[in-house]
Amino acid sequence: MPASVVTWIFVAALLAAYAVRLWLALRQMRHVAAHRERVPAAFARTVTLDAHRKAAAYTLAQVRLGIVATAFAAALLLGWTLLGGLDALNSALRDAIAPRWGALAYQLALLGAFALVGALLELPLAWYETFRIEQRYGFNRMSLGLWLADLLKGALVAAIVGGPLAVLVLWIMGASGGLWWLWAWAAWVGFNLLLLVVYPTLIAPLFNEFRPLDDEALRARITELMRRTGFAARGLFVMDGSRRSAHANAYFTGLGAARRVVFFDTLLARLTPGEVEAVLAHELGHYKRRHVHQRMAALFALSLGALALLGWLAAQPGFYRGLGVEPNLGAPNDALALLLFALALPPFGFFVSPLLALTSRRHEFEADAYACRQADGRDLASALLKLHEDNASTLTPDPLYARFHYSHPPTGERLAALPEPAATLQPAAPT
Repeated sequence: MPASVVTWIFVAALLAAYAVRLWLALRQMRHVAAHRERVPAAFARTVTLDAHRKAAAYTLAQVRLGIVATAFAAALLLGWTLLGGLDALNSALRDAIAPRWGALAYQLALLGAFALVGALLELPLAWYETFRIEQRYGFNRMSLGLWLADLLKGALVAAIVGGPLAVLVLWIMGASGGLWWLWAWAAWVGFNLLLLVVYPTLIAPLFNEFRPLDDEALRARITELMRRTGFAARGLFVMDGSRRSAHANAYFTGLGAARRVVFFDTLLARLTPGEVEAVLAHELGHYKRRHVHQRMAALFALSLGALALLGWLAAQPGFYRGLGVEPNLGAPNDALALLLFALALPPFGFFVSPLLALTSRRHEFEADAYACRQADGRDLASALLKLHEDNASTLTPDPLYARFHYSHPPTGERLAALPEPAATLQPAAPT
């Protein structure tokens, strides 16, 4: 494939993705701003005007930051590729490390240096989101020290867990011939399945504290829900989410016999037992409708296709030169190919994301319907409204922006689809 063709395809995809992202973000800002002074009629009795304004302001702040982050990511991508950043990093490490320590050490150094530089460049935006936006709207509860400690622990876990996987994949790429991508995919799938098993007990406790749910009445209620739905879990745990954020959530983690039910302490502090049961019934709905398995299967299928494509591109000199990198002559190009592919893929994947978001929203409706059969629909409706207020999610997103970006349906659409309408809830306090 000629290098010039690769360059033009890449630039066209990058510009198109950036233009669509910017257009959608501006639509979202205009739509939310135009509706922030009036609570939608369906929520007039259940959502205060102050809460609605806060959600609008928080949404606008997040979208503005997203515009900056998108522009920065596009500039960084061009810097790594066509402006020669990755080529310079590769040349320096190859010449300094490969002759003395060997090809594998050079390739691991390239992957590590790229990850480190990229993480450092993105730190200012992450800091601003946490200590400016989240702080301003009352969500952040982290100190700077805890934030930095999390970053350090995350980097160490990534090195300890990702390092062996990188060694294995690079070895497979160099030793398995033309079908290396198939064996690498099998290794990646196995790694992800293993991670699902070990994450709850070995990795998650490095960042949060987990204690058994000690509310006996709530424990009995949840245990009965899981009994009648045929769901088994190793334990019910409460996570100290309030140590870092005021946002609330509940989730399942683990695989097979290692599955756990985890509640944020902020969720238990905010919801009634009936609402907690309804939220958990929703999560159970994802398992009973096999959404988790479907998403895993889709992820594995997409990754297989991506690796097969990379298997072909990695053998094309134009792939490297078209993205601003001169391929190695006296050293392997495997790590270089992995990095270039990871850099070039997002602009193309952006246009697939609406299909994935559509599937996710459909799964949310199905899980809500399941929850209403297993718990009280009014409890689910009131829980959704409380979580909407606690997370400051807007009730008035731009419809096209939501269709493109939202993995969960807007709160209004979810409530409208429930058997028990939101209008049956108690009126909100006066503003």
